[in-house]
Amino acid sequence: MSAMFSSLRIRNYRIYAAGGIVSNTGTWMGRVAQDWVVLTELTNGSAQALGIVTGLQFLPMLLLAPVAGAVSDRFAKRRVMVVTQSVMGLTAALMGLLVLLGVMELWHMYLLALLQGSAAAIDAPARQAFVSEMVPPEQLTNAVGLNSASFHGGRLIGPAVAGLLIAWFGTGPTFLINAATFIAVIGALVAMDPARLTPAPRSKGKGRIREGLAYVRHRPDIMLIMALIFVHGTFGMNFQITNALMSTEVFDKGVEEYGLVGSVMAIGSLGGALLAARRERPRLRYLLGAMGGFSVCTLLLGLAPTFEVFTVTLIPTGLCALTVMVTANSMVQLSVDPAVRGRVMALYLAVFMGGTPLGSPIIGWIGDQFGARWTMLMAAFMCGAAVLAATIYVMRTDNIHVRIQRDGRRRLTLHRGPVQPLPERIS
Repeated sequence: MSAMFSSLRIRNYRIYAAGGIVSNTGTWMGRVAQDWVVLTELTNGSAQALGIVTGLQFLPMLLLAPVAGAVSDRFAKRRVMVVTQSVMGLTAALMGLLVLLGVMELWHMYLLALLQGSAAAIDAPARQAFVSEMVPPEQLTNAVGLNSASFHGGRLIGPAVAGLLIAWFGTGPTFLINAATFIAVIGALVAMDPARLTPAPRSKGKGRIREGLAYVRHRPDIMLIMALIFVHGTFGMNFQITNALMSTEVFDKGVEEYGLVGSVMAIGSLGGALLAARRERPRLRYLLGAMGGFSVCTLLLGLAPTFEVFTVTLIPTGLCALTVMVTANSMVQLSVDPAVRGRVMALYLAVFMGGTPLGSPIIGWIGDQFGARWTMLMAAFMCGAAVLAATIYVMRTDNIHVRIQRDGRRRLTLHRGPVQPLPERIS
């Protein structure tokens, strides 16, 4: 088996990955159905309503992060995930039933999005930290990359299938199919061999939340990554809104084309995840380079003259976006103490996904006030500014200077001077 898929040699991880691809496909089908219901059935194409729904899904990630991390480090992660996945499946089923019965209203969708987001907020840190219990440390980057590949493999298939199902049968059955796919990941968790897992020490006593916050506060390398990922998640990763607006308002396309857009972007995302899985160790330069590339791509998306150009540009956009996410995730997981990994990952996810409740309504408002293209241009500007600021910070912290040498020909070189090391060096 090639190095790209080496984690699949491990039985528990192989079972988990199989259930994940089924569930991830259903999740993306559910997201397309949710967006389509809000835009076409519950409102008259309101970008702000869509932004509120998206924000409510991710608001619990911000509010519940400390508690979710403490739960992840206190209880068996596998059992926590069985409960949370069951709750998310039930909310998806309820969405489908309300739509089929013709009684779905916008406030119902708001409430269900909030409930589903609450379960996801508890699930996410446990799921992130659980990877290190299935695979040894040398396989962690590979497993994180393959998890992202699974997620975006589902994104590759799910939106296109959802577009067809919605066009043929409506949104209700699509929600119900999504609900059924949660059975796959629950079954995978139950089928694992607990004896082959290596659980981290469980935290006990009071002050677990404060301990996690203090740990991150004294790690400037992790704080820098979280600052970058906050901007990326808050302003850059709003494609649920931006792709819907660009497809329907700028290019006047229907549900089939909107579903296709999500699948095309997933091609690049899947490629980025697989490339990340090949790397033995993530580096900060990969993170900064990928985020800079993402800024350029979103700028081109905002200026795209045709739907075809827009769609093709989504491929490198997805590749850069996934490289940012996998690199940041792996850097954090590999550098933290296993005893606090759940709490640190909860804070990481709160920063990354918890920014969405702030960014989504803003992006939706910008779309309503200034047009869909400005949603992309805003993302390009904010992410580009974050990369520039982080680069300047790293150069000053590590005393790196840019020099132009004139020894026969001009050459641009970087020079690192002496500097006192940080508590944790940025690499």
